[in-house]
Amino acid sequence: MIDSSHLAARSRSLALHLLSRLRLRHLAWPLFALAFWRYLAVYGLPYANDVVFLWLIAALVAASVHSGGRKGWLYVLRDWVPVMGVVWVYSLLRGYGAHTPWPPHYAPQIAFDEVLGFGETWTVRLQDWLYHPGRPQWYDYAAVTVYMSHFFAVFVILAVLWKRNHARFRHFLGCYLAITAIGFVTYVLYPADPPWLAALENHMPAVNRIVATVLDNSGLHRAGTIFENGSKFANDVAAMPSLHAAYPMMIALVFWPKANRALRVLLAAYPPAMAFTLVYGAEHFIIDILVGWAYAWAMVTLVNRFTARRAAARAAKEAAAATTPAAAEPAVPVG
Repeated sequence: MIDSSHLAARSRSLALHLLSRLRLRHLAWPLFALAFWRYLAVYGLPYANDVVFLWLIAALVAASVHSGGRKGWLYVLRDWVPVMGVVWVYSLLRGYGAHTPWPPHYAPQIAFDEVLGFGETWTVRLQDWLYHPGRPQWYDYAAVTVYMSHFFAVFVILAVLWKRNHARFRHFLGCYLAITAIGFVTYVLYPADPPWLAALENHMPAVNRIVATVLDNSGLHRAGTIFENGSKFANDVAAMPSLHAAYPMMIALVFWPKANRALRVLLAAYPPAMAFTLVYGAEHFIIDILVGWAYAWAMVTLVNRFTARRAAARAAKEAAAATTPAAAEPAVPVG
């Protein structure tokens, strides 16, 4: 005979459990939005790798809880914490790369840019034509927007791909890590001054670091890093190649084959917009940008070939397994 009081207690417990899960699902995004708004109000806009990663992980956890997946947040941590660790280690090594036994280079970059600029670097020419100290123009703010997108674009794309297409997430992540790794190797072997630093050292005419100046004068509060604190992460001579230029080109190369017309317009505009910003803002020489684009093309090509070979090998293995006849069953003795 069923104990009615016991059954009622179990029903109430189950109802409370379902209600708590339902509330948690509906509260996931509002709680995330409230926490993020509070962070912006207190600390400012996050743009350092570690802070951006932490907020992306939090957003993916909120999305997983909202979707009702019981273990979704564990998959988020499994896939993203290692990526954050790799980027943090890169940032640390990049800082140590500033202390090479050989001096940074500047003369080859200046000479190359002066050839393209008919005797003057394009950074100096563009600032002479367009920059008005103390009176930022609309294109200065546009340049700041394009420049700051470097700190978000790749990670946001990774987050979207992780939710929608895990195979493309792994492919895009492979391209990003490959370009970042070869960039770090180059920073160590060929430390290079950016235009603003070469100008400070009197190797070229004076220029302004426009993005930093506009941001400082705008009053926009920017959050510091959590883990990447200290001068050991700074590397002012990591200009060759320009990863600011390489990543937009990587995005364009990866998504171009399957993009529609509207998306292709954006993909085609992003790399030159970033290139203009970097040269005009005295962050990179033109040769830095061209090398960054070359690295992006080379690494995306290598990752594409590696992915295609793995897919072909897997397909061949599955085809062979499908066509191989089953092992003959032993004969049953007749007695």
